[in-house]
Amino acid sequence: MEQEIKIESEIETAPSKTVSQDEVLQAALKLFAQKGYFNTSLTDIKDAAGLKTANGVYQFFKTKQAIAETLRDNILDSFSISIDDIRRRNRKASEQLREIVDLLFKLTDDAPEIVQFLLFINTENFLPDSVPLMDSAAFNKIKRIIQNGIKEGEIRSIDYLLAYCYFFGIINQTLLMVLNGALPKSADSYQSQAWLAAWGCIAKK
Repeated sequence: MEQEIKIESEIETAPSKTVSQDEVLQAALKLFAQKGYFNTSLTDIKDAAGLKTANGVYQFFKTKQAIAETLRDNILDSFSISIDDIRRRNRKASEQLREIVDLLFKLTDDAPEIVQFLLFINTENFLPDSVPLMDSAAFNKIKRIIQNGIKEGEIRSIDYLLAYCYFFGIINQTLLMVLNGALPKSADSYQSQAWLAAWGCIAKK
């Protein structure tokens, strides 16, 4: 798969170097994923970005909350675009869901902080005015894929939200266990088994 949510994976900046907004965002993303939002300060972000003073952060963002909000918007927008691409390439719900799973597992191996922030950090705790994850454009598109799969007879005739819960319950729990080390191998090692289990829960027999 070629989809990528484009946030640079490495930051290598000298302390005196002027950094870009993307580098500040990447530094914050890693810290939020590793330490949590509330345990991360603007000073931490400044240090991780390789800045001598906080002015390099303040030129882009006035608050830590603004950084988190921009991160969330960027990740969700990129994920939504990737889902659009997947839907254009594939007609069947099974094919679309398979590619979404492929993307999530690839990101878990290549950019784990993105998956951690997207799926497993409860951003509503510190972004109370944000749209709930399940009501975001990206996740509404996934719900429509499941609804269409039910309509076309690929997915069992059950409540579409229940089908979502069955399917992504398996996928997300697998990803979470990879991220926290409970599953010791790469996400790719478990992808086929997780797909078979998740699809088997909702596929019309």
